[in-house]
Amino acid sequence: MTIFRKKNIPNILTSFRILLIPAFLYFLFSGFNHAKTISFLIFVLASTTDALDGFYARKYNLISRFGIFFDPIADKLLVLSAFYSFMFIPVLSEEVKLWMIFLISFRDILVTILRMIMEHKGITMVTSKIGKLKTILQMTTIILVLLYLILFSYDISFWRFISEKSILYFSMLVTTLVTFYTGLHYFYFNHKFLQNFFFKK
Repeated sequence: MTIFRKKNIPNILTSFRILLIPAFLYFLFSGFNHAKTISFLIFVLASTTDALDGFYARKYNLISRFGIFFDPIADKLLVLSAFYSFMFIPVLSEEVKLWMIFLISFRDILVTILRMIMEHKGITMVTSKIGKLKTILQMTTIILVLLYLILFSYDISFWRFISEKSILYFSMLVTTLVTFYTGLHYFYFNHKFLQNFFFKK
């Protein structure tokens, strides 16, 4: 089928990642046996497609307008859906705070919009290694939370140690602060574009 030609593979992976999000949320909030484990595996699969579509597109020079627009949206939908869902899980009420989710989503949405505007105008956003650190922290924190929920669902006693030592809270705290800082970092290093875009005569 023409849809599975090599040039379409990155876009298929991006679309597949978006389709996995409802499944991830469904199992995350389901109460039957192994639901949290299935949710964890779906998130890992979705995260893997994120790495694969970018690698494949760069390796074979298959950058497309669809990918430029939807790839960052798919990434943010996956990450933010996880963080927002954690707020509605009672066992995480002490670890995940509303202000943390607000700062993370505020930064990610603004930077994504800025990147899309710049790419639409043919301008490459100035990035830094600290942006990669943000991504690693976000993914690591989400995976830690999901593993914690798995331990809790099976009543494996180690979940109490994680809770008592506030491991998830500090992970969320560090992730939030680094995420917000990288947002300031991006806006600082791309301020010339912002000045020209908002204040051009």
